[in-house]
Amino acid sequence: MHDQLFSILLLLTAAVGAVAVTRRFGLPSMLAYLAIGMVLGPHGAAFLSESHEVGTFAEFGVVFLMFSIGLEFSLQRLRTMRALVFGFGAAQVFFTAGGTMLLTVVGYQQGWKAGLVVGLAVAMSSTAIVAKMLSERFELHSRSGRLTMGALLFQDLAVVPFLILIPALAQPEGQLLRQLGIASLQAVVLLVVLIWVGQRIMKRLFDSIAHHRSEELFVLATLWIVVGLSYATGLAGLSLALGAFVGGMLISETVYRHQVEADIRPFRDVLLGLFFVTVGMLLDVGFVLDNFWRLLLAVALLVVGKGVVVLLITLSTRATPDTALRTSAQLAQGGEFGLVLIQLAFAHQLIRADVFQVTLAAMLMSMFIAPFLIERVARLGGEMARGDWAHKAKAIYEVATSAFGMEDHVILCGYGRTGEQIGNFLAAEKIAFLALDVDPGAVKRAIPEGGKVVFGGADRIEVLKAAGLMRAQAVVIAYPDTLSAERVLQIVRQHRTDIPVIVRAPDDTDVERLKRAGATEVIPEVLEGSLMIAAETLTQLGVPMERAIERVRLVREARYASMRDFYRKGPE
Repeated sequence: MHDQLFSILLLLTAAVGAVAVTRRFGLPSMLAYLAIGMVLGPHGAAFLSESHEVGTFAEFGVVFLMFSIGLEFSLQRLRTMRALVFGFGAAQVFFTAGGTMLLTVVGYQQGWKAGLVVGLAVAMSSTAIVAKMLSERFELHSRSGRLTMGALLFQDLAVVPFLILIPALAQPEGQLLRQLGIASLQAVVLLVVLIWVGQRIMKRLFDSIAHHRSEELFVLATLWIVVGLSYATGLAGLSLALGAFVGGMLISETVYRHQVEADIRPFRDVLLGLFFVTVGMLLDVGFVLDNFWRLLLAVALLVVGKGVVVLLITLSTRATPDTALRTSAQLAQGGEFGLVLIQLAFAHQLIRADVFQVTLAAMLMSMFIAPFLIERVARLGGEMARGDWAHKAKAIYEVATSAFGMEDHVILCGYGRTGEQIGNFLAAEKIAFLALDVDPGAVKRAIPEGGKVVFGGADRIEVLKAAGLMRAQAVVIAYPDTLSAERVLQIVRQHRTDIPVIVRAPDDTDVERLKRAGATEVIPEVLEGSLMIAAETLTQLGVPMERAIERVRLVREARYASMRDFYRKGPE
């Protein structure tokens, strides 16, 4: 008992330290869990050992990950992105898997089954790493971001048939087609039954549970659905993750999707972390050191080969070289489901131990270097884009045309909910504004009289100049992206030292940093929200409204330098 408790304490201590380090450097926590498994596992310091119980809990990490993927899956989203998903995404998986299979069979003299499963595993990319980086870099809605997310969505969907295919491949040659047909038929029948029944009872079930207003009951019901559907597919000889995916997909069509996602996240993150620890434990560090040059070749083949395939496919869509380079870097690594597939293939003895170790190590290494590769290529792509006027002329022309004739206007960077509200205030005062946004949906919103919204990145000097920076009377940065805001401030201050720049910030942590970069004033959302909540709380507790508002005024007087005289005197 004490030995088990010590192992748990050691695992938690390592997890806290390693995750804190990865967060400090802006890396995915998944890398920390993989490193823990490698260092403390049986092939490392041997402090942790594999066990059936640990493996079972780790498998449920994948189950909850598939459930989360199902929550994100919606027919409407799929229809909107169908060209990217089933065109670009399918081509990426097909050509990557095919090329890897050919190399494995011809170059490494492996059987076609081994080549196929290695190809399928290598074709997967890391949703956890890439989606997080694109979100943080404010690039989810860029051209490369949309291509990348389309490919990742297809990979997520393709995992479902792959999880059925790999166990079928383990059957004897004469029974392969028969077993594959049976497995496919079982999957189709079971999915039809689950979806047909689930669509009719899922909403009613959660309506009934929500009526009790019990958070505990809501979480228990969600866990019951995940485990129950996983048990159903497992009983039918299919993967547990397939049932979880169906459960998530059914709940995604209800109004409870976001609440379920929030409730399930702690279980998913902890169990998925345990899964990555077990994956790290499988990696034989001694084998890697003994075959270091062989491993480096495998990593180079994976990253470069996959990157070239994606680059060529992207260029065939008539994308710019900048977009193609970014997209290839964002997809040129192994992924979470690739680790699941290669581990499943090894468990079914479809690949030898040495092939498993080399492939696993290459995928892990590619995931470790992925954040640095994406960052470096983004910088290189930005340098290419700055000199590539031919591909950007149309976008710059549209911005310049929209800004033509505008004088003393406001350049509004970002036209989300905050930007839209600012635009309404400006329009009410008959102040013209030009909003820049990289989300195509923002351009289609209703625009108040005197305002214009065009597609363009505000952190590009040519875009800001086309928007009339030299003629504008103010710049407002209305999106909460500190890194992008700093770039905008740097550009603006290089050309206009006199113009006021108001910046939106999520909280107080980056206020001084943004002011040093040149912001006239920084408005932290947390501060304003907390002031209004505090004032309302005091009023509800019987404090006179005048006194509550006075306290808010005193805080604002101390906080906002440009309005200090107004708050000191009060409105006339």
